[in-house]
Amino acid sequence: MDLPPEELQFLTTTDILKESISIPKHSPKTFYLITLTLIFPLSFAILAHSLFTAPLLAQIQQYPHGSHSNQWTKLLFFQFAYLIFLFAFSLLSTAAVVFTAASLYTAKPVSFAATLAAIPSVFKRLFITFLWVILSMVTYNLVFLLFLVLLLIAVDTDNALLFVFAMIVLFFMFLVVHVYITALWHLSSVVSVLEPVYGIAAMRKSFELLKGRTRMAGVLVFGYLVICGAINAVFSTVVVHGGGYYSVFSRIVVGGFLVGVLVIVNLVGLLVQSVFYYVCKSYHNQGIDKSALYDHLGGYLGEYVPLKSSIQMENLDV
Repeated sequence: MDLPPEELQFLTTTDILKESISIPKHSPKTFYLITLTLIFPLSFAILAHSLFTAPLLAQIQQYPHGSHSNQWTKLLFFQFAYLIFLFAFSLLSTAAVVFTAASLYTAKPVSFAATLAAIPSVFKRLFITFLWVILSMVTYNLVFLLFLVLLLIAVDTDNALLFVFAMIVLFFMFLVVHVYITALWHLSSVVSVLEPVYGIAAMRKSFELLKGRTRMAGVLVFGYLVICGAINAVFSTVVVHGGGYYSVFSRIVVGGFLVGVLVIVNLVGLLVQSVFYYVCKSYHNQGIDKSALYDHLGGYLGEYVPLKSSIQMENLDV
């Protein structure tokens, strides 16, 4: 992030990862506390929730014709609580990392206390943006289900080769859209923190920023999803369902190691989306006024913000 803004557009995927990994070194204490209080609980919950749901599902599957109202009640309640916890800590972690990284970028004094003070204001903006993203995800999932139903009706299921080919094409299209919307979500989250827009306006802004950098965003998001999927698969195989093959000690060690790896992956992922924002801005020749961004970040802390400050050298009135 010490590069001139106009040179950030030339960063490759590897360069973005290197820059992201180097950011915590500028304020190790702050990022250590953010990781410990926000990213670690998030990562632990992502992996550990299957430890609680697996026994309930096993009971239901073992006696499929029995009465499982109690198990279903526990399962639904736990899943609801888990989703609330997951979304809350995901937004909190995003707010903390993006705000802290931007503060370092503008040479603003960084501390864990300042980050905590800024989170309430940032969280509201991120939450509104998140609701619009959820609406988009629900829409494209409904469209996918509609196409799946039409496929089952239109394609001759007796022709196995044609049916498998059609399913592969459909799921490939679904994966591409899913990766794109995920990239849009991550970039919109950064925009919501660093610019005076949020919600659908932040999504429109992110849509424009992604032009020309969609392939790079896809590689970063797909790589993140694959790594997280591999971690979850190993955790499920060894820790959750490996009781008959692995000792308790081995499962604890592997589980602890995987949680640690996921913590690092999530932290780097949040830093990557911050750096990627600056890369996109540079690619579109949208200069960032660091003094204006400094004032914008100070607004979250109740500091004085000049009335005519602008985060970039263009009109951002929306």
